[in-house]
Amino acid sequence: MPLSINTDRLLRELHHLARITDCPATQDKSLPEPTQAVTRIVFTPRDLEARAWLKSLADEAGFTTRVDAVGNTFIRWAGSQPELGVVGTGSHTDAIPHAGMYDGTVGVLGGLEAMRALKESGFQPKRSIETLMFTSEEPTRFGIGCIGSRLLGGVIDPATADKLRDRLPETEPDAPTGLTLAQVRTQAGFSGSLSDVKLAQDYYHAWVELHIEQGPLLEREGIQLGIVTNIAAPASYRYTIEGFGGHAGALLMPDRRDALCGAAEIILAVEKFTLEANAKFGGVDSVATVGMVAVHPGAVNSVPSRVTITLDIRDTDVARRDHTMAQLHARIKEIEGARRLKITEETTNADIPAVSSEHIVATLEGICRSENISYKKMVSRAYHDSNFMARVAPIAMLFIPCRNGVSHRPDEYSTPEDIARGTQVLAMALASLSAE
Repeated sequence: MPLSINTDRLLRELHHLARITDCPATQDKSLPEPTQAVTRIVFTPRDLEARAWLKSLADEAGFTTRVDAVGNTFIRWAGSQPELGVVGTGSHTDAIPHAGMYDGTVGVLGGLEAMRALKESGFQPKRSIETLMFTSEEPTRFGIGCIGSRLLGGVIDPATADKLRDRLPETEPDAPTGLTLAQVRTQAGFSGSLSDVKLAQDYYHAWVELHIEQGPLLEREGIQLGIVTNIAAPASYRYTIEGFGGHAGALLMPDRRDALCGAAEIILAVEKFTLEANAKFGGVDSVATVGMVAVHPGAVNSVPSRVTITLDIRDTDVARRDHTMAQLHARIKEIEGARRLKITEETTNADIPAVSSEHIVATLEGICRSENISYKKMVSRAYHDSNFMARVAPIAMLFIPCRNGVSHRPDEYSTPEDIARGTQVLAMALASLSAE
């Protein structure tokens, strides 16, 4: 029987998963049906509901499921030689507040559909094939992204991971305070030592992640698929700027040590030095974002005495990223002195870029050529779980276009045709790699 992706089934499942959300049903008629705003933060009731539903799909398809101590979920189709290294795919299903319905989920449900389609076609794998749903790809709850894949790849110390502070109270005031990852995961039903999560170097023979591009290039250039050759290196920092606050009317301008003005100068310096780095070294691969600003006391008639900001900086070239950070550090010292502020930096993570396997890239290219599918070799400037899987496996990624390059918003959208095409190429790649 020929390989055939059941597009209707896959779309039904994507839409069902989108409705497992803490957001109310979308009323915006300008959005394509059935687009849904999605909030599904790791280890919340909605996340646990999505996990249980995913397992039911795996059971229905006749696959086995294994869950590790942090909740990474492995859906396996055993091969005829199960002792060989596994061929894996997958992504994540957690979602930041008010996100879209395709980020991560296309890779998880597309991976499951690829396995089902192969099985229904009569294909018998030599190497086992797995779809993996990673825990906590998004940094929303614990302040750092890709916790599950960092543990699998041995990138983060297990004891350090278990001590990560639960930041849910920062956005949900009714949430319990003072909890750690260890406590939250245990309450969610995921126990055991995180030391057991790391994978052996020979566990995976190959890894391919299907994902929406989260950028505009494929759609803009009219190209059907992207084959990722490099994943940018992410680094995250938290800055606390402390000054001297007071009454907005009584505290005179020459006497002020306004923490928010200092934060504003840092934010503009981030933009300036990142633009200069791209111009100096060439390219557009260096990006930096200050995405969170917390002002204390946050009153209209009070001079800010303390501000906390976050910095996310990414690059395919660590040296260029380090150059930008060196310039920023020098500028922060100047701001600190000129404005009489105290500025402290906390490093959340500073990771290295990932490089795709030439063999897996060639396999994907060969499939695209054989199927007359246009493709583009490209860099992923967003980081993904594959960045950390690269520590223990040969990896590559497969991108499908998304409308206007939009992601992490309710209007995130990929067409059924693009989703089906990406899943078809993924299935063919899994079959080829599992036969090696």
